[in-house]
Amino acid sequence: MTITTPPPTGRREWIRDSDCDLDAFRASVDRSTDLADYPFAHSVERNVLLYRSDALNPHLAEEHSRRNVQTELVRALTDGPGIVVFQNAFGDPAVLDRATEQFDLLIAEQRASGGVAGDHFGKPGANDRIWNAAQKLALSAPDVFADYYANDILALICQSWLGPLYQVTSQVNVVNPGGTAQVPHRDYHLGIVPPHELTAYPAHLHRMSAALTLQGAVAHCHMPVESGPTLYLPYSHQFEPGYVAFSRPEFVEYFRESHVQLPLQKGDAVFFNPALFHGAGHNRSAAIRRMANLLQISSPFGRAMEVLDREAMANAVYPTLQARREAGASERTLRNVVVATAECYPFPTNLDHDQPVHSLAPATQVDTVWEALRENADPAVLAERLAAQTTRRRP
Repeated sequence: MTITTPPPTGRREWIRDSDCDLDAFRASVDRSTDLADYPFAHSVERNVLLYRSDALNPHLAEEHSRRNVQTELVRALTDGPGIVVFQNAFGDPAVLDRATEQFDLLIAEQRASGGVAGDHFGKPGANDRIWNAAQKLALSAPDVFADYYANDILALICQSWLGPLYQVTSQVNVVNPGGTAQVPHRDYHLGIVPPHELTAYPAHLHRMSAALTLQGAVAHCHMPVESGPTLYLPYSHQFEPGYVAFSRPEFVEYFRESHVQLPLQKGDAVFFNPALFHGAGHNRSAAIRRMANLLQISSPFGRAMEVLDREAMANAVYPTLQARREAGASERTLRNVVVATAECYPFPTNLDHDQPVHSLAPATQVDTVWEALRENADPAVLAERLAAQTTRRRP
């Protein structure tokens, strides 16, 4: 039988370490944003598109004109700089102030309880973070929640990137004076995968990851540059090997030399492609507690069709795995069974209890089962660990 090789498509099937070429990265980000290409934008500042929310609002009521705005925003986040700022997205400051009051109360409660909130890319405890702030705001002040998320600018950008249905999650982050800058990174999903595993994911998943999530932040205070607003590198989302590259020293150094940082006013909202290289800045101010509501909006399509009790499955299969391991089964075949049995993804979870304190993500059920198998732990021990893990994940 003759096996023919299909013609090249021009796209790679896998991302290799050797693809992380700094010169190619420089070339991919060395471009300028032309305001003429974005007629709904008000201005361009350091390659970032700025939109005046009051000027956009008249275009949003009618379906055809709203779609034209959405089309431009999609281009901005894909072929464009990958980042947009909506100035004065919250035209009514009272809505923002009421939410800020609730967030301050939640932070005070956390401090009084003595808990330390972990952080994905910063030192735990250095700043104040409210995990699952959307749920906490809805439960503690539903009227404030309703006023906040009725905002049509927020809905506009979410609908533009993810379609008519999406899932809003929110993590309030307060960077206190002296709070250090984050390392530059890309975000959820592949942005939280351990670096040594990234090349195991085919290139089409690297391309697809950013389409599943929209990243954003609402400024809950004035953010001059000295307060450390987020650092961005426009157009960096277009570098396909970027998930493998962002943590490498030469790319970190290039980001430090080439990033942009824009001041924000209270009520501004910034949204960006999650593959954009970015990181919170260093708060060099003496007294500004830089509060932002970090919005992570997810596509509803990243879910399996059926609901499985994988905790029960793992407990049931584990004795067989032990017996197979004792009989000499290869690590590869054992791992295959574990991955098919246990929950392999750490999210969604309750980050108040299941925190990524020592890593970018909490342990998965796969991690828990595999660790128990390598220890040859008793099935009762695994059952306890899985039950505790399930409890931590509950809302």
